[in-house]
Amino acid sequence: MTEGTTKCVIVVDETLPLGILANTAAVLGVTIGKRLPELVGENVLDGSSREHTGIITVPIPVLKTSGAKLRELREKLFESDPGKTLVVDFSDVAQSCKTYEEYKEKVSKVTEAGQNYFGLALCGDRKTVNRLTGSLPLLR
Repeated sequence: MTEGTTKCVIVVDETLPLGILANTAAVLGVTIGKRLPELVGENVLDGSSREHTGIITVPIPVLKTSGAKLRELREKLFESDPGKTLVVDFSDVAQSCKTYEEYKEKVSKVTEAGQNYFGLALCGDRKTVNRLTGSLPLLR
């Protein structure tokens, strides 16, 4: 993926409490950075010659919608764009776990329909991401 043609967005359930909302966006952002390290820039120096760790080179707007719309959006992506757009989800199952081992154990016993999505991160072709999320408002 390249800067000019790639778009990343995070979409969260607008009804979540602020702490869960922030945690959801943080988890999704970390996962984007791991999955797409080429979108993270190099370290930079400020005017005082102090180093700052590189950050993502493309904007990531945080959008809001309902939990039901998150599920619909996820389903649309898997039906119409399988494997082309990076889709990262964060659900109530993941949020309830204290360790990754616990998450792996719990999620293996819950069907897709049994998970309530707190947020999605999408990264892919700008036109595709815009088509799917362009009508969603910014989280403010």
